[in-house]
Amino acid sequence: MIVRIMGEGQVILADGHLAELNGLDDELLAEMENGDGPGFRRTLQALLTRVRDLGEPLPDDSLEPSELILPSPDATLEEVRELLSDDGLIPG
Repeated sequence: MIVRIMGEGQVILADGHLAELNGLDDELLAEMENGDGPGFRRTLQALLTRVRDLGEPLPDDSLEPSELILPSPDATLEEVRELLSDDGLIPG
């Protein structure tokens, strides 16, 4: 799966990592629903860090279509809400 972190670039991420990332995504969604700003910020950073750690960066000049787009590390709660689907940021 090709994942884009807005403002950073793309990584290739094995589908086998989605279960771990879905756990962080569920936590992020709960924090957003509860209005937990500090928790939201902490979990968003953890999610993006795991994607960076688990993914293999694509070259900057690569223009592959992204299957998943994640917000930038400094995205606001409102900006992330606009990216959400029924499943959160990560499908599944």
